[in-house]
Amino acid sequence: MLFEMGRPSGQGNEAEAILASADALGERLAALRAEIGRVIFGQAEVVDLALTGILSGGHVLLVGVPGLGKTRLVDTLGRTLGLDTKRVQFTPDLMPADILGSEILDEASETGRRAFRFLPGPVFCQLLMADEINRASPRTQSALLQAMQEGHVAVAGHDRALPRPFHVLATQNPIEQEGTYPLPEAQLDRFLLQIDLRYPAREDERAMLLATTGAAAAEADAVLTAEELMAAQSLVRHMPIGNAVVDAIVNLVRDGRPDGSGLAVVRDHIAWGPGPRAAQALMLATRARALLDGRLSPSLADIATLAPSVLRHRMALSFGARAEGVTLDAVIDAMVARIGA
Repeated sequence: MLFEMGRPSGQGNEAEAILASADALGERLAALRAEIGRVIFGQAEVVDLALTGILSGGHVLLVGVPGLGKTRLVDTLGRTLGLDTKRVQFTPDLMPADILGSEILDEASETGRRAFRFLPGPVFCQLLMADEINRASPRTQSALLQAMQEGHVAVAGHDRALPRPFHVLATQNPIEQEGTYPLPEAQLDRFLLQIDLRYPAREDERAMLLATTGAAAAEADAVLTAEELMAAQSLVRHMPIGNAVVDAIVNLVRDGRPDGSGLAVVRDHIAWGPGPRAAQALMLATRARALLDGRLSPSLADIATLAPSVLRHRMALSFGARAEGVTLDAVIDAMVARIGA
């Protein structure tokens, strides 16, 4: 299989295998970005962050006002990555069984015997598009927790494994939008990255208008397969990472915790900070971003670029900080400055 990691006996052979696999994958990732770029306009950084999250094997939360193309982006990623994609439109009346599935009672027409049959919900796919996830009730939001973290769900007393790979790409409207519910912290922590979408630049918006309002709109084609994606995710975990980068990740995450931070801005304005899962997410994401850029190992610059997307949904401002107009991005910028990136 393409990019599959073997089991070489020596460290030299292992390094050569990683380098060869990274080179082969780099060409395919360049083609993947180009294919996505035919459909998604003016969101290159957003696309790279979303691909980083998927290559890291994690789930991604896309936050932005309606109409910025969040759903279109997820659909395009599913097509280009060759994944079985399903979509759930989250609404206030959506129930957990509408996502996970349920058992129904079947009766055989010939024998009259009755038996329960499991009817899988849309979560049984490789890429789940959870559209406007914060419009559902907390009870329904929590139905995704086990699936996102463990790769299986419990329905009617039976554990049922989800397909592999399995990713949730959720879209969310800003919380000040009417009719939304805040996501619980436990579920937010399951997302490897939170990506905030902004309005496109004027020229990008003009190009998007011309491309999407004609007789036929462009559709992306598959570039990778699900098997190749899993091999790429395995390669990410085999990539080398320097001690300086590891130390920077540990220091950055620990600086975000108010009880032991060396930064006054954190101690004064943060109610609670990131846990160890944030460090794991940042470690994987920096490797994936380096691979996406054609580099064999991550750098401090990768940490600086990814820190907001990894940390902003894992930290909370205190009441006083919100009253003073302090922003999480400003606090994270101060934390990043400490690592010297």
